Amino acid sequence: MTLSYSFVKLALQEAGLVRKGRARGRHRRRREPRACFGELLHLDGSPHPWLRRWPDARQTLLTVLDDATKRLLYAALWPAETTAAVFTALHAVFTAGGLPIALYTDRAGWAFHTPKAGGPVDRTHLTQVGRALAQLGIEHIGAYSPEARGRSERLNRTVQGRLVNELALAGISTLAAANAYLAERFLPDYNDEFAHPPADPTSAFVPLHGVDLDAILCEHEARTVGKDNVVTLDELALQVARQPGRRTCAGLRVTVRRDVHGVLSVWHGPRCFGRYDSHGQPLALDRPKNARAHLPQDRRSTPHPRPRIPRRKRRSSPRLPKGPRD
Repeated sequence: MTLSYSFVKLALQEAGLVRKGRARGRHRRRREPRACFGELLHLDGSPHPWLRRWPDARQTLLTVLDDATKRLLYAALWPAETTAAVFTALHAVFTAGGLPIALYTDRAGWAFHTPKAGGPVDRTHLTQVGRALAQLGIEHIGAYSPEARGRSERLNRTVQGRLVNELALAGISTLAAANAYLAERFLPDYNDEFAHPPADPTSAFVPLHGVDLDAILCEHEARTVGKDNVVTLDELALQVARQPGRRTCAGLRVTVRRDVHGVLSVWHGPRCFGRYDSHGQPLALDRPKNARAHLPQDRRSTPHPRPRIPRRKRRSSPRLPKGPRD
């Protein structure tokens, strides 16, 4: 007598000798798009051989998509998906539209610190991008599966099916020419075909109101000035010049910023101690002639004429008559 595998397994499970496995999968529903433009943005990078005339190289297409309108806000080719590339994309989007409510990304190394592969992200140990988003008050949402990034994945498939052929027909073989084509031709055509009005016409973008994006969307590293007034970053020695009002800067805790162009600067609070190129050589420090020139006109101290105070007249006492001399 021959019994099937399924029959024996079921009999053992009913007898309690074999543990039942968890049911695979669960019923899922597609998430409804957000209602307002700027309420949620998707940022994703897609590595692919985008340039057919350069078949041995793979470039990364970095895109920023609005969830409510499916409008493509940014698209550019980069050699790799790096922190500098992400900062450049965010700077372009925030400058054009303002600050969104939330940003949805995968859990790449530039986005989150994940102590254990496949586990939850560490919200207490922020990356450079995480620190910048927190400083701007933007919620950072991480995806835990490709299915959770369905809108970004569908965008990548659509763009891969169109952009490669368009760049080949245009005879483009460099990143600079490809990015110019993306900005001038591809983005307007894509939005004309796929973008639609939001459910709520109210924009969720928050105006910048003077926020210095250059000071936030860059790498920040805390350092201590050495006894020789040198700050070290990535084996680069940044010599701090003598600062007005200080005999030495040794022992100060400073912040070293590196912008997307590789320019370094040393800051102590709101004061810049120096700027350096990518090789650590000092650059000219632009200082305004008026130390308060960066403030609005109504906050500057304007000289006022001193009020004229009338002098008090001295009271003269009547002279006494002179008596005869002895």
